[in-house]
Amino acid sequence: MTTDQDIVQAFAPTGKLRASINLGNPILAHRTAEGSAGGVSVDLATALAAQLDVPLELVVVDAAGKSVDVVAAEDADIGFFAIDPKRSASIAFTEPYVLIEGYYLVREDSPVQSNADVDSAGTRVVVGKGSAYDLYLTRELKLAEIVHAPTSPTVVKTFLEGDYDVAAGVKQQLEADIAGMTGMRLLGERFMVIRQAMGVSKSRGDKAAAFLARFVEDMKASGRVSEALRDHGIRGATVAPLA
Repeated sequence: MTTDQDIVQAFAPTGKLRASINLGNPILAHRTAEGSAGGVSVDLATALAAQLDVPLELVVVDAAGKSVDVVAAEDADIGFFAIDPKRSASIAFTEPYVLIEGYYLVREDSPVQSNADVDSAGTRVVVGKGSAYDLYLTRELKLAEIVHAPTSPTVVKTFLEGDYDVAAGVKQQLEADIAGMTGMRLLGERFMVIRQAMGVSKSRGDKAAAFLARFVEDMKASGRVSEALRDHGIRGATVAPLA
């Protein structure tokens, strides 16, 4: 891709590319041993900054909702989010680059045996506030009660401390959180596919959105996304098909 100065100005009006990085999604980002942010989203942000020939600045947050907010408020220039209709009011999304799965977690002795059992009166489902699966389940569940944990990484803690019925989240996060515990089980099927994409504020214009969309397709086609997943030891996530 060639990069004209209008595009550079649209993405980096401060002279830097400010990328919002959500540490609440372990598939995409994590805290390194040195204390900085690393992961698939950081690798892609680094590649985009190189394409634009500008320095990269990471705006690190701990929850998906906060990541959306900083990009919508233009306190960051790009972000990495799950696609959701509610977020589309302010964010122009690319097609997804990674697909991950949302699962339910229950106690071993729970009467909840399948996804269909979750949406029942009196069932309390813990979700990470502002997460993609929060937005999705808030629309889809008609009878169950949604309970908000502050962030996705605190879902299992909230679930256990509050003696709630179901925890919902990214499969790998749930598995990591219950590692070494007994008396817990994931239900046998996903409740949603979470489509992880890049996004830019719609205020940056159609040319910026189109440029970012092409960038993501190039990253998938060139193998950079699969390479990043491999480099960071991510399992259970797949590269999204080319648009």
